[in-house]
Amino acid sequence: MLIDASILAVVFFLPLSLDIATTFLVTGSLIWFGKMLISRTWELGRLPFDHILALLILFGTLSIAASPDRFFSFYNYGHLMGRYVLLYYLVSHNVKSFEQIKRLVGALLASAVIVSLYGFYQYILGVDANSFEWVDAQQFPDLKVRVFSTLQNPNLLAGFLVTIIAIAIGLGLQLTAGDQKVSMLALVMVLGGCLVLTYSRGAWVSLAVVIGAYGILYDRRILWLLLVGPAVMLCFSEVSSRIVSIFHPTDTSSTLRLALWHSTLAMIGDNPFSGIGWGAYWLVYPQYDFFINDESTVIFHAHNMYLHLAAETGLPGLGAFVAFMYCHAHTAARLLRESHPAWVHGLLTGLVVAILGLAVSGLTDHILFSIQLSMLAWLLFAVVIAVKQAEVGIQTKNSYNVQQEKNIVERNT
Repeated sequence: MLIDASILAVVFFLPLSLDIATTFLVTGSLIWFGKMLISRTWELGRLPFDHILALLILFGTLSIAASPDRFFSFYNYGHLMGRYVLLYYLVSHNVKSFEQIKRLVGALLASAVIVSLYGFYQYILGVDANSFEWVDAQQFPDLKVRVFSTLQNPNLLAGFLVTIIAIAIGLGLQLTAGDQKVSMLALVMVLGGCLVLTYSRGAWVSLAVVIGAYGILYDRRILWLLLVGPAVMLCFSEVSSRIVSIFHPTDTSSTLRLALWHSTLAMIGDNPFSGIGWGAYWLVYPQYDFFINDESTVIFHAHNMYLHLAAETGLPGLGAFVAFMYCHAHTAARLLRESHPAWVHGLLTGLVVAILGLAVSGLTDHILFSIQLSMLAWLLFAVVIAVKQAEVGIQTKNSYNVQQEKNIVERNT
């Protein structure tokens, strides 16, 4: 019970407070390890993708040797990768039933509502986007407010919302009760409204991919939203200018991204296998600054997940992470072929589409640079494993019951 409560607390507080979520992660892990010590049973059984995870950890560790500040990279790597792996194993080994999974998803959705409502509060209150340098004031003079809620900047909030929207749509399409469908539709509208107020163009593109995926996987009529949604958004000047700029990227943000990608490709070219060192992008970037030409400017990431991972951990590290992400999405897709309760089928579809959304967002940003969003991604991976194990548990139980019935029949005859 205490482990379950700790996991639910981690999930609920993850987007709200990293410190509180971390406290419950450590608490739950200590209780779990204590339980194993007292019972003298080692519960760390093999998971399907342990071998890929081992490679990911190995390549990340080896990259530390190439870092200009090995102590920093070692500390940062142990602190972050240790956190992600701990969450992955804690959830994978302790969430083994559909009832537990349902509570976990409920906690995540409830937290997302709070995050969105706080975003609306920021919009009403007014958050000066120009003071945070989140907007090119000359390119978008009418855009004064961008909400970020509890997630540090608008792009991170947008990435979080797209992920949760993907899951919520999957659940909503599969739920049968009318009141549940209405509740899920209301949730998607709240999250979607907050997403619009982030004015994050990359996230809007990711949402379009999410909608397109559901149109292909579920019902092609959903694809009409790709026309209706932008048409409605174009009625608002601040939104329309951001949408148009997606196809004509001339603002400083787009220009900077292109420059960073150029610099990052140069880093990869010089260090294709070892990388520049985990977490060392900001240390190495001044050597590859072909655009800003200001040593006092600190750039923490490449605004492209794939280029960033390849730069820091080498092409092998990038390959391991992409394989790890793909294998979980593929497993969720395969589980869709099994017979599940409707909500589980919806959750699995949502997980596949959510991971796809993360993959697409990585083309124009690196939202997993955020500890909270990285933990969210690893949580989704763990939920896929939890669903797989819950399904295996049900099949094992059914096989046992069938065998027991056969034994009873044989004894009676």
